[in-house]
Amino acid sequence: MSDYNHGDRNFDDLAAKFARKVYGGLKGEIRLAVVWRDLVASMPQILSGKPLRIIDIGGGLGQLSVKLAALGHKVVYNDLSQNMLACAQKLAEQESVMDDIIWHQCPYQDLLKNRLGTFDLVICHALIEWLAEPQLLLKSLNVLMARNGRMSITFYNHNGLVYRNLIRGNFNVLKGQFSADPGSLTPHTPLKPELIDEWIGQLSIKVVHSSGIRVFHDYVTNLRGGHLDDAAVIDMELKYSMLEPYKWLGRYMHYILRS
Repeated sequence: MSDYNHGDRNFDDLAAKFARKVYGGLKGEIRLAVVWRDLVASMPQILSGKPLRIIDIGGGLGQLSVKLAALGHKVVYNDLSQNMLACAQKLAEQESVMDDIIWHQCPYQDLLKNRLGTFDLVICHALIEWLAEPQLLLKSLNVLMARNGRMSITFYNHNGLVYRNLIRGNFNVLKGQFSADPGSLTPHTPLKPELIDEWIGQLSIKVVHSSGIRVFHDYVTNLRGGHLDDAAVIDMELKYSMLEPYKWLGRYMHYILRS
């Protein structure tokens, strides 16, 4: 088990498993497809050719940082895990953008001490559910967001956790007995959208877009029909990720916020 910084989960011991289990298959493709669709729709300037200042906190394997740097944006990457950083830098080298990204390996709390300035886009995906004090994250991210900027967050959805375990007959989740295996990729703090909305409401920001990530993929037990076609699955995930009520059953939620 890796050490915790500020009580927050370090992925040093899970980096290889994360790359294999999430981004080595359809799960990761769906996540990236939904997030990228939402980002471009909410910030068309991402594709305009005008460089934006972007920070990717909890940047993981670096797919978004590298993709954005390749488009000419000024990207700052950060992750608590040295192993995640190494994976991201390897990808950046492969895509010839290593020197176009500023690299930080530290707890997100330390970024505020580095006087990085503010950013047009603050990205923080799948981090909040691993924190000892998740309620503090959005306030810190808000400090980094420029006037008229955007924030992109994803969080592990409590609704999706309950629904998946209902389907599987794991009724202990409904009794408040959920406890993630420390060696698994299941986050220890599933979050209700209503709670995230409450924290957002305490700041001078608002949600301008919300989507579900993997609104049906993870619930399928027997592959049939369209499930056998990865492209079709991604198309359906993209469609239903924005539709009520299906999006609220996503394993993760994606919010775009603005100042």
